[in-house]
Amino acid sequence: MLGLQRHIFNCSNGCPVESTLQIISGKWKSVILYHLIKNKVCRFSELQKKMPNCSRRMLSLQLNELEKDKIIEKKIYPVIPPKTEYRMTRFGETLTPIILEMDKWGQTYNSINSEV
Repeated sequence: MLGLQRHIFNCSNGCPVESTLQIISGKWKSVILYHLIKNKVCRFSELQKKMPNCSRRMLSLQLNELEKDKIIEKKIYPVIPPKTEYRMTRFGETLTPIILEMDKWGQTYNSINSEV
């Protein structure tokens, strides 16, 4: 499987924002992070239930990218059937205020637009 080529932007005027978006962008990454923030630890099947519109394959891809970027960590238990848990890394937890502000903004946006 070919991985995404990640770039570190070291320039002025918005490049750090571009670096951040490169890591958390994608339809499901921020949602995955939101659930891990709220629940601390989630199994793959739990994330699937919380995100029913995300395919199993897409969830797996997004989790793998977040793990590769050291935002989350995966723990596999040697049992049958396999048990896999995901949690935020210490570095990943630094995204918590951003994700929670996105949640807050989204709630405001949804309430404004539900009035229309």
